[in-house]
Amino acid sequence: MINDILNKEELNKEEIVSLLRTEDCQDVQLLFQKADEVRKVYCGDEVHLRGIIEFSNYCEQDCLYCGLRKSNSVLERYRMSSAEIMQTAKAIYNMGIQTIVLQSGEDFSFGGNDIANIISSIKKKFDVAITLSLGERDYEEYKLWKTSGADRYLLKHETSNPGLYPVYHSNQKLKDRVDHLYFLKSIGYQIGSGNIISLPRQTIEDIADDILLCRELDVDMASFSPFISSPYTPYRKRKNADLTFTLKVMAAARIVLKNVHIPATTAIATLDEFGREKGLQAGANVIMPNFTPNPYREKFSIYANKKCAKDNPLDCPSCLENSISLLGRKVATGKGQSLKV
Repeated sequence: MINDILNKEELNKEEIVSLLRTEDCQDVQLLFQKADEVRKVYCGDEVHLRGIIEFSNYCEQDCLYCGLRKSNSVLERYRMSSAEIMQTAKAIYNMGIQTIVLQSGEDFSFGGNDIANIISSIKKKFDVAITLSLGERDYEEYKLWKTSGADRYLLKHETSNPGLYPVYHSNQKLKDRVDHLYFLKSIGYQIGSGNIISLPRQTIEDIADDILLCRELDVDMASFSPFISSPYTPYRKRKNADLTFTLKVMAAARIVLKNVHIPATTAIATLDEFGREKGLQAGANVIMPNFTPNPYREKFSIYANKKCAKDNPLDCPSCLENSISLLGRKVATGKGQSLKV
């Protein structure tokens, strides 16, 4: 039965659910093998590295699963200066990485013009693509940042279930999140979205809908990350996502979405020492090494025991390059633009 599904060109919700429910070890391996084949056809053997700068851990939101939530009074907050961000951008560029990801909580102390100035400064000095991951912001700010040189925007929907969305995000609505993604795409951003796997009350049918929403949005990047509990949140005692199930979601997403960038996230590496490598064998083609400098990087604690949180960020890319080579893959040399362009 699984072969019949894997050989179809386009899958419906019921077929995606069947793939995600697969428990037989041989069938699971067939799923991973098919995802790897689809990845090779649409993405080739290159693995794209995106250098992340987590420049602020302040956040106005109070999401139940996130360690950066506004109610977390224990977390030591920080904001990097523009000079620190530029210095980190230089380190990323000098490592040969041609995409810089500027990520933060929803921190409105960095106004539209502040972010625009950082974008334009990076673009003037370094030949790189810039991805923003700053949460929901004003539409005029999106426009300003695009004209300042931003290329991509990552705004995960987290869950496509309209009943669960306000449970996790008390101050936000799913429709608003989706509207923001459509607007970002309409003004020329390459957009990314995705979910968190195994959130409380989430069903396999919900996850299938998450994949289908990414198809509906025609995303350029799709990120499927495992839930990992975080101290000082309402979900601190909840069970973490299972690695194999996470990989099944990534594999199904690759088969459904085909020509999108899919990262093997740091969260997968937190679940398993070789999680990123396993992700690359289950459909992923992107890794996002964290360049946030110490002492800040371990304070961007979305979840507990984050992989490489205390390591030297400059050690990560060389380690990853070796791991990628052992898989018979190679590090990409370009900016990793949308596969739809």
